[in-house]
Amino acid sequence: MTTKNQPLSGNEMPRFGGIATMMRLPAATSPLGLDAAFIGIPFDAGTSHRSGTRFGPRQIRAESALLRPYNMATGAAPFDSLQVADLGDVAINTYSIARSMDIVSAFYADVFTAGCRPLTLGGDHTIALPILRAAARHHGPLALVHVDAHADVNDTMFGETLAHGTPFRRAVEEGLLQGTKVFQIGLRGTGYAADDFDWPRSQGFTIIPAHEIWYRSLEPLMQRVRDVIGDTPCYLSFDIDGIDPAFAGGTGTPEIGGLSVPQALAWIFRE
Repeated sequence: MTTKNQPLSGNEMPRFGGIATMMRLPAATSPLGLDAAFIGIPFDAGTSHRSGTRFGPRQIRAESALLRPYNMATGAAPFDSLQVADLGDVAINTYSIARSMDIVSAFYADVFTAGCRPLTLGGDHTIALPILRAAARHHGPLALVHVDAHADVNDTMFGETLAHGTPFRRAVEEGLLQGTKVFQIGLRGTGYAADDFDWPRSQGFTIIPAHEIWYRSLEPLMQRVRDVIGDTPCYLSFDIDGIDPAFAGGTGTPEIGGLSVPQALAWIFRE
């Protein structure tokens, strides 16, 4: 029986020491033999306001040193049954969004071919498009659960078709998604017109504005999501601004009135 990788214990190496891989798991150079892998995409060339998400993967890994392998709330011990490692970062092109998209898709194509599930650390939301391209080539059109303050379905931004606010419009145009199995949760804030969310709804998307889930358990909603999606291959995307900036201020586009931390954790636990 293959020995499964385990996060490095704080009793073996102080949590402020050692190599900063995700959860202090072993680093790997190939997805072969892995059930899942953490992958960083240090990219923020598609942002429109506050930059900095290029440093996200590095910081997430540093903070993850405090995570332990057993979840006291759910009883989950994923590393006992799954072989997981950190595949490092995708070497994006700092000066070209289009070239970076191709680089990311090629990287993820190898991951999917190896039968490995990617767990991505971003990076602005532009990176969702190349990941969806690679995933759809492998699995066919996908379901999507997308937690965010914004729908990211703009046609263009400053005349550009590739940016952090356009990935899901491009994904629909390219036939990467099954529209009736797309859920966008936590959308909120001001817009440009009353019909801002009409386009995703016209594609079959289910829109759950943040104000509809204030003070509520997400369990009924997540059961509905599971019932609709079933066993369809599904991409999960969680933008940090889905959480209210009172709890998670490190986002380029903060919007008040978002999910609380318990709601965010419940979404992860139940999904």
